[in-house]
Amino acid sequence: MTDLNNPPVVSRRDWLTAIDALRVREKAHTREGDAIAAARRRLPMTEVDPSAPLVSGEGRVPLIDVFAGRAQLFVSYHMWHDGHSAADQCEGCTFFTGQVRELSYLHQRDVTFAVFCQGPYEESERYRRFMGWDLPWYSVPAESHERLLADRHFGMKACYLREGDRVFETYWTTGRGVEPMAPSYGILDMTVRGRQETWEDSPAGWPQPFETLGQQFRKDGRPTAQWARITAGHDDDLHGEEPGTGTGASGCCCS
Repeated sequence: MTDLNNPPVVSRRDWLTAIDALRVREKAHTREGDAIAAARRRLPMTEVDPSAPLVSGEGRVPLIDVFAGRAQLFVSYHMWHDGHSAADQCEGCTFFTGQVRELSYLHQRDVTFAVFCQGPYEESERYRRFMGWDLPWYSVPAESHERLLADRHFGMKACYLREGDRVFETYWTTGRGVEPMAPSYGILDMTVRGRQETWEDSPAGWPQPFETLGQQFRKDGRPTAQWARITAGHDDDLHGEEPGTGTGASGCCCS
């Protein structure tokens, strides 16, 4: 093997020795993650208006109803570009939202998952259906923005606790803090090439074709995940017009 872009080849014994050395660091990283999660569980919380209205397929509903009778709620705040084509919707939010599929394990632990979209319900719901996402989906009307976001922005994730008829926010994060929603990243981090993004510390000559202003989630002018839906014949028209190819919005807050 002569490709300079590959790791050196060693005996299996030497390979296992190198992995064992790295495993010590991996275990320390896992234990630190456990400690951070323990500290997160001990954070104080702040009260949120339980009547803040949202829009669903059944019309307007208050925040407290989104819990669906459970004690906890995890919300993914999905960015939206009003009036734009499906191809021009937020590539970062599409990347993260699309990887949340099986909700039964959350429900088993008394947690409801929901998407709160910045866009109007009818338009954004058509996007949800085009993407094939089977997730509780709500639109956040303007009157609820400040009540829920409190000077933050869509793209964030937030956790809530319900006690009777009161609702409390217990945690929120954004940026790279939302990466637990994306198992693709965890898988890529275990491969020799990694995420292939320009910020990564990789050996010289490693392929890093992906910029990190949204380009890492796009392919040929639309969010990468949309291509499988287009190939399968699903309609991406959000506005009752002919589907467009879009030009690719950049600078998504999720990236």
